[in-house]
Amino acid sequence: MSEISRASLLRAAGVTAAAAAAATIAGPEPAAAAPVGKPREHPNVTLIRKYYDAYGKGDLQALRTRFFARDITWTIPGHHPLAGTKEGPDEVLAFFKALGRAGFKAETIFLAADGDWVVDLHRGWSTKPKGLDITWALAFRVEEGRIAEAINYPGDQHAADAYFWKVFALADLPDRLHSQ
Repeated sequence: MSEISRASLLRAAGVTAAAAAAATIAGPEPAAAAPVGKPREHPNVTLIRKYYDAYGKGDLQALRTRFFARDITWTIPGHHPLAGTKEGPDEVLAFFKALGRAGFKAETIFLAADGDWVVDLHRGWSTKPKGLDITWALAFRVEEGRIAEAINYPGDQHAADAYFWKVFALADLPDRLHSQ
């Protein structure tokens, strides 16, 4: 019987010379197996990705029927005409329609979930007119597979305020006041 060399064993096991060298350097402990395929995404992150897809397509009906809770609240901080908390799908969609007139676009940078909350970091910019291009963070609270709450945090509140005042001026008095 012939003597079996280390090289013959490695070839027989299908291990490359590089893997053998890495094993020698790493020491006697076995290396952890690499995950196979993509790790499973948190279902609330998947929901927000699908929400952004519908938003990007301008599908307001899908936002209302598939993504928004009936009692959704959406808070826009700042001191400008669009600031404040929008309550219910009608107010949130009216806000989105206003953003649409300014040609707002969003490009997701990061999404992560912890329990009912999803944190979104994205680039948001205007196209009609150009003038606002900043990073935004949103905190989404999800209940029963729908967005129940969103809080929007602009990376530069002063730039957001200035832009929204320039684009969404208030009507002159007395038209600005609601009749009671």
